[in-house]
Amino acid sequence: MRVSGFCHRPLLVVLCLFFSIPLVSAQCQGQRTAAKRKGFVQETLPSYLKWLDEDVRYIITDQERADFKKLTTDDQRDKFVEAFWEHRNPTPESSENPYKEEHYRRIAYANTHFAANVPGYRTDRGRVYIMFGPPDSVDSKSGFAPPTETWHYWLVEGIGRNVVLTFTDTCRCGKYELSGGDSDSRVPKIYDPLLQ
Repeated sequence: MRVSGFCHRPLLVVLCLFFSIPLVSAQCQGQRTAAKRKGFVQETLPSYLKWLDEDVRYIITDQERADFKKLTTDDQRDKFVEAFWEHRNPTPESSENPYKEEHYRRIAYANTHFAANVPGYRTDRGRVYIMFGPPDSVDSKSGFAPPTETWHYWLVEGIGRNVVLTFTDTCRCGKYELSGGDSDSRVPKIYDPLLQ
């Protein structure tokens, strides 16, 4: 009995292995494919992901973002980025692009002046500054509980006149968040003056 029990165990192990190999193989292939995709994104797209998620985060349209994500080669992506900026260039076909230069200046300003445990471009004030530029006037009430900043824009194309946005630092940590109770203002939308 010992011998036959001994003989059946290896056979059982072999049968189990034989029948589970396709299942394990399919699972491994799926994991390898996902890992390849993830590795591809992490290894070959970091500068493009930075461009998409940081540089043009607030000015790219949903359709442009979807089109960009469908591209498969770096050459296609490079051409897309070039066309993206050229489309917004107020002086087409010139070597300088004032729109692009102003956009990157705004990002740098936001990162320098509005950072609060996150890069400045990720804050509410940074987003609004990048999208609409500097406000026409600012009322800062740092001594209030909680501190607030109210930005006034005389005109924001696509939004309206007399846009008032109030940012509140409820945590008193420098992270001012857009308040919802502003009078005579609507929720800011992506604004691209050259697409209007």
